[in-house]
Amino acid sequence: MPNILHRVGIDAPVAKVYETLTTLEGNRAWWDSSAVGDAKKGGLLTFFKNWDFKVVETKPNELVKWKCVRGDSDWLNTEIIFQLVHKKGQTFVLFTHADWKEPVEFMHHCSTKWATFLLSLKQLLETGKGRPAPGDMQIEVGG
Repeated sequence: MPNILHRVGIDAPVAKVYETLTTLEGNRAWWDSSAVGDAKKGGLLTFFKNWDFKVVETKPNELVKWKCVRGDSDWLNTEIIFQLVHKKGQTFVLFTHADWKEPVEFMHHCSTKWATFLLSLKQLLETGKGRPAPGDMQIEVGG
């Protein structure tokens, strides 16, 4: 099954990156400002009002893994994985959106949007202000 892969280096301690990914407030500050739910292991996060993610695994300062349990059919049962690696004086986020059924056109769109949101995470942690939706960078006219 095809995956979306990204790597971003962030000038922030690994513990701060992990905390951002495992709190509702943190996820609101870089991805979706209207997110609701519980970002701790076993919790359920809702993004964009109709995309539910079960927090299936967390390892402090190493890993955060979500599974899409409600949303677009292309995303259903896919996994969002954030591996955190501290080296060279920075924290690298090795991001995977795993287990797409096939590489449909929407996957291309999502890959680009994930890149913009991962840069929002970087911006949040380095400057204190991210670009979550609805104020995120738009990659096409009208949305």
